[in-house]
Amino acid sequence: MLPSSILPFLEDLKNNNNREWFQANQKRYKTYKEDYKNVAEELIKEVSTTDTSLKHLEAKNCTFRINRDIRFSKDKSPYKTNMGIWMSAGNKDFNMGGYYLHIEKGASFIAGGLHMPDPVSLKKMRREIAGFYEDLEEILENKDFKKLYGDFDREQSLKTAPKDYDKDHPAIDFLKLKSFTVTHKLSDKDLADKNFIKETAKKLLVMQPLIEYINRAMTTEE
Repeated sequence: MLPSSILPFLEDLKNNNNREWFQANQKRYKTYKEDYKNVAEELIKEVSTTDTSLKHLEAKNCTFRINRDIRFSKDKSPYKTNMGIWMSAGNKDFNMGGYYLHIEKGASFIAGGLHMPDPVSLKKMRREIAGFYEDLEEILENKDFKKLYGDFDREQSLKTAPKDYDKDHPAIDFLKLKSFTVTHKLSDKDLADKNFIKETAKKLLVMQPLIEYINRAMTTEE
């Protein structure tokens, strides 16, 4: 199950998001950081057993610093009050699809795909969809996928057809998307399950065909 240190620490940090409290609770933070690393390592191990493109990953590749970047934010709270794990075969120089776990009391979820890709990646994705939309439809219509994720998150979508694509293209609803992600909420009860890591890995791997589709697009030559 999720280590017992994680949620209480994040909740207390949320209620005391300042440097003074953080410095006074360095012992708790050290425990949290170690548990964070262990959860990431266990999840990587479980998911990469099936999705071998992630075999090379280490916890340090998939976890985030607790300090927030507040340079351009109105919210000057210095620390993140959630825990995230991002697993992708890509890197900072090469955008690819991946799997994400978000831990936050009352607001946990799993997600995956390609979030707000840069113009070059978006162009590749749309080209793949235009030519092979039947493959994408088959993935999204899979019974297990549909039950768990439903459909793409459609908050980020154009109102009209993107440049160079006909408004009557059979995949126009996909081509309008600016982000290609799916999401499934997790309850606090899910976090307390003794098989939390294994069950979460199973749920994430339901989207493996989608990740492979996205990464096929990302690795296709111009």
